[in-house]
Amino acid sequence: MNSSLIPERPLLISPTLAATIGLEEAIMLQVLADFLAHRSPEIVSENLEPNMFRVAVNEIQSALPFWSPHDIKRVRNSLEVLGIVVITDGRNENELVITINEAKSESKTTFLRVPRTDKKSSPSSASMIPANWAPDGNWIGLCKQHSIPEDFIHKLVPEFINYWRDRGQSRFSWGNAFYKHVIREWREEQTRRGAHELASTMSAEWRPSLDALGILENSGISSSFIEDAVPEFVLYWRERGVTHGAWNTKFIEHIRRQWSKFSASFGFDDTPKPIPEGWQPSRDCYEILALAEIDENYARSRIPEFLMYWKDSQQVKSSWNTVFLQYIKQNWAKQLKQFASSEISYAENQSIAGSSQQRIKERFQQISDRSWAE
Repeated sequence: MNSSLIPERPLLISPTLAATIGLEEAIMLQVLADFLAHRSPEIVSENLEPNMFRVAVNEIQSALPFWSPHDIKRVRNSLEVLGIVVITDGRNENELVITINEAKSESKTTFLRVPRTDKKSSPSSASMIPANWAPDGNWIGLCKQHSIPEDFIHKLVPEFINYWRDRGQSRFSWGNAFYKHVIREWREEQTRRGAHELASTMSAEWRPSLDALGILENSGISSSFIEDAVPEFVLYWRERGVTHGAWNTKFIEHIRRQWSKFSASFGFDDTPKPIPEGWQPSRDCYEILALAEIDENYARSRIPEFLMYWKDSQQVKSSWNTVFLQYIKQNWAKQLKQFASSEISYAENQSIAGSSQQRIKERFQQISDRSWAE
């Protein structure tokens, strides 16, 4: 029965063959065998080779659309290392000459007959891994094609042998099993190294990445709100000297929490609009500033300047209370820093810096809500 879910002839893979040489290698070998079955034998170097055929590179890619060209080349190389196929260049750069060797070679410890549609093959028998087993040069070479250091490969041999001897399991090809084990371990090692190299302390020049800013802005968070939060975020983590490998992720989480708090506090309309004539901050705004110990009279004194700036800019915002709150916090922090610098300088001259610095630091820390870092 035909089905729209299966628009083409499926690939049939032998489970025993896949267990012997690997699933990817078995898939590639089946495709090559199909090519051979539908091509006439060709004479190369005046000798008739029944298992030799020509194939275009793009034909292989069309038969294996779920793999990239890099993956196809990698699996081809694996089949060559196994000795199952021999691949040479054809008459042009897009053509390959492939020979599938069905004879059992004395130089190979593991060699299979290629599965055909008209007869079945019988692979070599499985065996337990010997206590003195070691990968041969072909498997070492295949691992090194992935830029894996040879000393890393050899270090894995004792662990690999002990693991499989303890389990008492048999394999058709221990070399192939070891090759896949090395690839997996190397990828994990690269991940560990990458995480270690990326981890760093917060720097004064840190900025969120463009990807992080895009994620936040696409969530409907004001770009000015995000920008105003950066200095506080940097200061907080610089003081703690924490090493972290995902500052952008941490920043996104922080901004989302802060934005959620502001949204819940103000209950504003999401429709962006210009600042109204005679706008005044809400009572909630002054209460939040009071919690940060920011003087209400100072906040009121900044309203005319705030109004003039945003009226001239003609920009629209979803919440002018939020913009004003961030504006006051930022300016208050700058003023406090300037005050701190002058007082510390005076304290150093008078040799009483200890108590002054402590008082200023405590005052400065009170203006920011840091519950997001807990």
